[in-house]
Amino acid sequence: MPGKMPRCKITVLRRTINQDLIDEYLDDENKGIKPCESFKDGQEFIVDRYYGAPKDFCDWAWADIRYDMLTLAYGGNMPGMKQRGTLIVGCTDWFRPVIFKVERID
Repeated sequence: MPGKMPRCKITVLRRTINQDLIDEYLDDENKGIKPCESFKDGQEFIVDRYYGAPKDFCDWAWADIRYDMLTLAYGGNMPGMKQRGTLIVGCTDWFRPVIFKVERID
C-alpha cells in the first residue's frame, strides 16, 4: 500500500464499570463515578491517520489502543480471533474501562 494510509474502524462495544474496585480503592469523593462519559456504546470512528486521535476520541484511550491498531492496520492479526483483521482492545481506566472493536477496512 505505498502512498496510501490503511484505514481502520473503531467501534465502542461497551462502557463498563468495576464497582467493586471503586468501592475498595477510591476515596469517598470519587466513589460516585459513572461509566466513561467520553464515549457512547455503538459509537464508531474511522481512522485514516495515526499521529493523533480521531476527532472527539479520548486521548487516554487512544494512547492505550493505537499500537495494537497500527499492527492490525498494517496487516497483522490478533492470534485466536475468529475474524481476521479484527481485534478487541480496551482503555486502561480499570475503574471504568471501555472495550473497543477495531477492524481493518482497507
